[in-house]
Amino acid sequence: MASKKYIQLFFIGILWVVAILFFIIIWSKNRVNVAEIDKSFQYSLDVMYSDGLHNSNSDMICWRGVFYLIHANSPFHLGSSRCKLLLWKSNDGYKWEKIKEFNLPGEDIRDPKFAVINEQLFLYVLVNRDFFAEPYRTLYAKSRDGRNWTPFEPLKGDAEGWLLWRPKTRNSVEWYVTGYWNEHGKSALFCSRDGIYWELVSVIYEGDRNDETDFEFLPDGTIICTARLEFSDSWLGHPDGSTLVATAKPPYKEWRQTRSTITRLDGPCLFAFDGKVFAIGRRDYCNTGPFWYMGSILNRKRTSLWYVSPDGLTWLTDFPSAGDTVYGGVAMRGNEIYMCYYSSAITKDYPWIIGMLGQTDIFMLKCDKDDFKKFVRSKIEK
Repeated sequence: MASKKYIQLFFIGILWVVAILFFIIIWSKNRVNVAEIDKSFQYSLDVMYSDGLHNSNSDMICWRGVFYLIHANSPFHLGSSRCKLLLWKSNDGYKWEKIKEFNLPGEDIRDPKFAVINEQLFLYVLVNRDFFAEPYRTLYAKSRDGRNWTPFEPLKGDAEGWLLWRPKTRNSVEWYVTGYWNEHGKSALFCSRDGIYWELVSVIYEGDRNDETDFEFLPDGTIICTARLEFSDSWLGHPDGSTLVATAKPPYKEWRQTRSTITRLDGPCLFAFDGKVFAIGRRDYCNTGPFWYMGSILNRKRTSLWYVSPDGLTWLTDFPSAGDTVYGGVAMRGNEIYMCYYSSAITKDYPWIIGMLGQTDIFMLKCDKDDFKKFVRSKIEK
């Protein structure tokens, strides 16, 4: 009888937890957005693409004076064989022409990244078979004109099983890229001369279920990178969730590491400007347990602008964003900076889980370089 009573109490407790979470989600779905957008940050914002589906995982590049933007188009954030990548082209960053769709029959395709290597436009993608999105390898395609593309193929060398982010170069001879292991827990740096055959340079970090890793060059050639430290695969996050910031000087074998605890920088896009490194990446708005630890699906999320230094991350401002958001790209042309990202409805303040299951749109934020420089100096030099 006692065991039966305990079983009843257990299920009653489960029902109460489910009921409480249900009411929290319903309440938060109608919450007004309170993104913290600095009033001194001058920008314009447009919806680049909206079709009622889950548009996410964007990247952008300016090649031969023309903008190319790519993003995932799927029923939801989770893995789906119906996911495809939409490739767009624009001469001005406002009017876009869709020029191609990519898909992999029977598999989920996500996290597209551009690079221009040896006068060809490369596209790197991650391939996933799981509903809960655990990519297992990186593929590439390339084009000489942006319209006609080779079929996707696996990378060569040491890259098998690694999930690569954005390749970059300082001399147009050697390209570097950061990546994380498909089973999590390890980030590494690779080098290539053709964008296809990648050699392992060094392991950046091991442990803490580290994940998405991006990098940029400092003016003296030092590489600075960030990595998403999850610490757990719990849907409710982990109190130690944070961001690794690591630096290495040539030949990039030894890494100096620190940990920034102000956010877990999901979907990072690092970029260099005015001798400094910045990032657009995810900010967790509330991190109080046990249901709202860093990375929790119940947290509110933001696309935010960050200053990245060897000492860690400095938050500069939010962008208009909510729900499921970030995974953006940055391109510069003339005196303008263009930043793309995705977000749920920016008038609401959905928790992440609501955003993952619903409509998200691609946004284009544009700012003047001089205004951007003035803004970041006012924030960093305080």
